[in-house]
Amino acid sequence: MQDGRAPRIKNRAPAAIQVTAEQLLRDAQERQESQFRAPKQRVEDFEELHEYQGRKREEFEKRIRQTRSSIKEWLQYANWEASQGEYARSRSVFERALDVDPRSVQLWLSYTEMELKGRNIQHARNLYDRAVTLLPRVDQLWYKYVYLEELLGNVPGARQVFERWMQWEPDDKAWQAYIKLEMRYNELDRASAIYERWVAVRPEPRVWVKWGKFEEERGKLDKAREVFQTALEFFGDDEEQIEKAQAVFNAFAKMETRLKEFERARVIYKFALSRLPRSKSAALYAAYTKFEKQHGTRTTLESTVLGKRRIQYEEELAHDGRNYDVWFDYARLEEGALRDLREEGATAEEEERAANRVREVYERAVAQVPPGGEKRHWRRYIFLWLFYALFEETETKDYERARQIYETAIKVVPHKQFTFAKLWIMFARFEVRQLNLQAARKILGAAIGMCPKEALFKGYIQLEFDLREFDRVRTLYEKYIEWDPTNSAAWIKYAELETQLEDFARVRAIYELGVTQPALSMPELLWKAYIDFETEEGEREKARALYERLVQISGHVKVWISYATFEAEPIPAPRAVREEAEGEDEEEVPMVEGDPVRARQVFERGYKDLKSKGLKHERVVLLEIWKAFEEKYGTAEDVVKVQGMMPITSKRRIVDKETGQTVEDWDIVFADDEREANPTTFKFLQMAHAWKAAQAQAKSGGGASSSLSPFAAAANANAGSNANANSRETQGQTDAKMDDAGSDVASSHGGDEE
Repeated sequence: MQDGRAPRIKNRAPAAIQVTAEQLLRDAQERQESQFRAPKQRVEDFEELHEYQGRKREEFEKRIRQTRSSIKEWLQYANWEASQGEYARSRSVFERALDVDPRSVQLWLSYTEMELKGRNIQHARNLYDRAVTLLPRVDQLWYKYVYLEELLGNVPGARQVFERWMQWEPDDKAWQAYIKLEMRYNELDRASAIYERWVAVRPEPRVWVKWGKFEEERGKLDKAREVFQTALEFFGDDEEQIEKAQAVFNAFAKMETRLKEFERARVIYKFALSRLPRSKSAALYAAYTKFEKQHGTRTTLESTVLGKRRIQYEEELAHDGRNYDVWFDYARLEEGALRDLREEGATAEEEERAANRVREVYERAVAQVPPGGEKRHWRRYIFLWLFYALFEETETKDYERARQIYETAIKVVPHKQFTFAKLWIMFARFEVRQLNLQAARKILGAAIGMCPKEALFKGYIQLEFDLREFDRVRTLYEKYIEWDPTNSAAWIKYAELETQLEDFARVRAIYELGVTQPALSMPELLWKAYIDFETEEGEREKARALYERLVQISGHVKVWISYATFEAEPIPAPRAVREEAEGEDEEEVPMVEGDPVRARQVFERGYKDLKSKGLKHERVVLLEIWKAFEEKYGTAEDVVKVQGMMPITSKRRIVDKETGQTVEDWDIVFADDEREANPTTFKFLQMAHAWKAAQAQAKSGGGASSSLSPFAAAANANAGSNANANSRETQGQTDAKMDDAGSDVASSHGGDEE
């Protein structure tokens, strides 16, 4: 504590008696010392009173000499004199203060309040008269003056004060106060005259509306209509003035609605809305919509909602003119309005106006060309042109205008950078619908020559196919393939066309030409289509030859599986046989059964091929399919044989080349691989697993074991086929986890043997 530091608290445990915040506040309040108060003075006689007053006056005079411009000191002095009953002295102090600052509103108010407290009414009137003469723009003084006269019952005097005040053209509250004065004394004609003077001074919409409501409330309906009509004549037909007078139109229409004059109200709303731009009449549209919901028909209500949505779309487009989604919605809105007019049986002039509105929207939309040369910016934009052309074709039947729209759209798109096949194709189909086939072909020909594209070829080919112009379709496919010979789908579609035309020689020639291409995008699709074609034609030998070529080229596990499945399953009979069967009126298509032996040979070839390539995972996939095949077509021995070829997973220790550490990795181990690599160890393990299987069989009561290990399965297979061991050699699946260079081998018991 001596060095000024805070004391060190050794015991931080909570105290036994806790003090609450409420107790702390109560103690602080009780221990506060009372403030100093000046002693009270008691005056016993007039001499002491005069002495006290003289002393106070000297203090006040001294203070106002020191701070002459302080109105607060003057007010304290004058109010003290008034409290002593010295009104003459108080008036003298106030007059002296007014000489210092005659424009102090507080000073005038305190002066008049002193006179009123002293019941000097005439003095107060004179003061208010002087104040409003000197400060005519201070409304508080006028309000006090008028209140005094009305409080005294001098209504003519109050009216006279208001008249003096109105000559200064005060704000709206002053006019409202004057009108309320006349209404309190039921002088409604005078109030109406005041309204008339008010709108002459300040001809604003809210003043006209208040006047009209006043006339309606006092039952002068003709006068109210006259007021509103006068207001509308005053504002005129100028767009800016009508926008300013929206409140007048709204109030006028609502008054007619309250009077059950719905047609009058509707005419007023429509008159205003027809002369205002859509973006500036949202409030009036909202009121009109509410009116139509309550008192209109379905047609009028839909028309109102239509106008409201137009305003909404215009606001969104003003914010972002390239928001094409809004343009789509806007155009659909106008098209829907046109269709509704037609359903209601509108006149030709009304339909033409609605169609022009749709055209206007589309013209404004297509004028918003996307910036830059990236196609993603144009994807939405190009549909505006397409919808515009479809509208002219389907709704207005103006085919020449639709043709011009298509031509303009094609000119707008930068075809050197990118193009839109949909635009060209729709233009061509439009010409076909107009029976102008030559023009349609020229359009698509120009498109392919200018900017060839896969979708353009497909569209042109489909058009000619629909027209059954097969020679032209062949020519187009040839051009298509010349342009992109790597497109497998083009070769397949070309061959399918020839298949439908039953020109099988051309089909085979096309497939042969396709599969010999050095680079194809997806060659497996083309090979599959070729093989499927030969299979459907019943040409098993040709299909087998194709599979042989494909396995030589690819050798993929799926190819081997497909090849084996093809050999095992039945296929349709050759076409010549089928045609004879059709002549004999047979309903079912004759089938040629498969050859499981050939299929098994294909599986064996495939397994050996994958084994030679070291593809372990592919061998597992092949064995799974092979096993399913043997379960369906083979014998139990065949199933056991394939089961014995199944691999197991083995944990191997390898050295990581990057870190140099020994890590464990899982590998797939096949029994035949182990037999070839370590024949002695494999034979020993095979015998061990066979002994284990025999023990399990003995424990189960001599019955067959429910599940044999792959080594046991291989042992049983060898024991039952000693005569033909060379031809029926079984490859068992090892449960051991072997390592090529001193790795651990897991036995069937789950232990490790080294």
